[in-house]
Amino acid sequence: MTAPRPPLARKQPHRIDQLGRIRVDDYAWIKDDNWQQVLRDPKVLRADVRNHLVAENAYTKAMLAGTEALQAELFAEMKGRIKQDDSSVPAPDGPWDYYARYDTGAEHPVHARRPRGAAEGEQVLLDEPALAAGKAFFQVGAASHSPDHALYAWAADDQGSEYYTIRVKDLASGAELGLPVESAYGDFIFSPDSGWLFWIWRDENARPSKVFRRPARGGEDVLVYEEADQGMFLGLGTASDDSHVLIQVGDQETSEIWLIPASDPTAAPVVAAPREVGVKYSLDHWTDRWVIRSNADGAVDFKLSVSEAAIPERTTWRGWIAHQPGRYITGFAAYAGHLVRAERVNALDRLVVTARDGGEHLIGFDEEAYALNLEGGYEYATTTARFVYQSPTTPRQWFDYNLATRQRTLRKTQEVPSGHDPARYEARRLTATAADGAEVPITVLMLKATALNGSAPLLLYGYGAYGHALEPSFSIRNLSLVDRGWIWATAHVRGGSDKGWGWFLDGRKANKPNSFTDFIACAEHLVAQGYGAKGNVAAYGGSAGGMLMGAVANLRPDLWGAIIAAVPFVDVLNTMSDTTLPLTPPEWPEWGNPIADPDAYDLIAGYSPYDRVSPQAYPPILATGGLSDPRVTYWEPAKWVAKLREHTTAEAPILLKINMEAGHAGASGRFDFLKEIALDYAFAIWANGGDWKRP
Repeated sequence: MTAPRPPLARKQPHRIDQLGRIRVDDYAWIKDDNWQQVLRDPKVLRADVRNHLVAENAYTKAMLAGTEALQAELFAEMKGRIKQDDSSVPAPDGPWDYYARYDTGAEHPVHARRPRGAAEGEQVLLDEPALAAGKAFFQVGAASHSPDHALYAWAADDQGSEYYTIRVKDLASGAELGLPVESAYGDFIFSPDSGWLFWIWRDENARPSKVFRRPARGGEDVLVYEEADQGMFLGLGTASDDSHVLIQVGDQETSEIWLIPASDPTAAPVVAAPREVGVKYSLDHWTDRWVIRSNADGAVDFKLSVSEAAIPERTTWRGWIAHQPGRYITGFAAYAGHLVRAERVNALDRLVVTARDGGEHLIGFDEEAYALNLEGGYEYATTTARFVYQSPTTPRQWFDYNLATRQRTLRKTQEVPSGHDPARYEARRLTATAADGAEVPITVLMLKATALNGSAPLLLYGYGAYGHALEPSFSIRNLSLVDRGWIWATAHVRGGSDKGWGWFLDGRKANKPNSFTDFIACAEHLVAQGYGAKGNVAAYGGSAGGMLMGAVANLRPDLWGAIIAAVPFVDVLNTMSDTTLPLTPPEWPEWGNPIADPDAYDLIAGYSPYDRVSPQAYPPILATGGLSDPRVTYWEPAKWVAKLREHTTAEAPILLKINMEAGHAGASGRFDFLKEIALDYAFAIWANGGDWKRP
């Protein structure tokens, strides 16, 4: 049988002169100059680009044809671990319990409520399956009832482009109110008096840039706030005690919050503390005072301050919970009589409860690796907080916690219909030593009977950007590899906040290469300890974790048996040099600005995976993407694959799969998404085991 032949992307040299540095991009043509319109309507994609992507998908399908039965088996296993008619634990709010539930076989949930404490009397608020019917993609970004329980609003995206449409309906009549909000960000709030809807406009470059207000029952949109800095993101919120509407402004290193009193929701916003470059803060109103979480005054891992001022300007902040290096305060939640803060120490979570009289106690667990998260509720005047506990071996458990009596009530345990016995598995926390001496945590999940002699296939997962921590959570997906004898390892590399905000700072801008060398150090440590073997390690990461995959492919191609790069951010230099792209100015604090800063240009050029592809023996690689993705555009993986094929000196397959009907997060349904994961895992098994070498 003749082996499928990969598509040959034409070379069309495009010369770029930037800061006196010259680079030539042979595959720049894959980017459609009309990409903004493609986000809104993929049908307008230029014909030659579409033909190339279709050919790439066909080649990948042909190459992986022998894994289709395996893909189906993996999908069935993962789907079998999901409770088909699952529902959330009801969240009480006044006279109602609010929840979401799935019907058997449904891809999307139904949002509903029933009288508080009752088992009957359901009222459907939003029927996502009905709205999604006939659509290739459908996703609700936000959905919420008004504080007076009379209205319901939702933001929906049916393209994957993250341009949302917001609709509001009257719950008594079921009628939609006013005209829908178009070109919206997936974030909105009702004012505490239920009279107004605040929403964020997404501009032609897909950036959130303006906040508008309209009457909640329909009417004219009024501009409330406009952000002049194209590098800032916008968000909306309300204070926990319903005293204020909050407009949140920020980028990766600087933040600012504007306040609107709930007693006068049409008032002009007033800034709380004006932005200072490098100072991040968040705040909430705790009945008679503001609580501010910030990294001000060198508090790298953050501290809590309080202010009794009406407007909490920086000069009014006074110390409360002091900064402790290595104890990262990740957030807090305010209740009438208590405040709960979330902390992370050495890649493990904990919750600390503080009463208004100052007494404190800790909520902790004893497993070697676990994740613990607060789940937000609607009510302020309550002594009940809800948190979710899980570990790599323990399914999610939802607890209601009495903040006064310290009593835990288990409300729900994640069901695994096909069965799950935690005793079959073992989770371990290991530590790798990086070249500069940094100790990098690794979380490992494996069957207890697994021999540590290098014979087991090993998958190493990583991310390492934006301060996003990889929590040791329970995954119904990963078990499909572990049950086949694989060892699943997660590398908590610098660039994430796994060991605190300083861990993040040590993996950004000039320190970005630490993320890559940390990942390699983790792989080498695992191999040395018998968890895998050189050349039999599958590396896996997505988005900025896809950049990590591209970098380690260039640095150490000999380590990997397979690389899966999902929606990979690999064309870093070109993307960070294109100010029209949605995330470019907002992400200069993360990567540097190669348009204005020669040092940033040289730094990025030194690791950008696309720019660093060179003649060497690359391992099997699968890159995936989404045509409507506004975050990591489709042309990044497409260009990268074309250049890898041009330069590799090995015969290993390099594959590209572009979802022509989705964006950054892939397929929108809870089951359809698993098909994409099944493809990734099937590729890992096929490539890492060397099956690609056999006809």
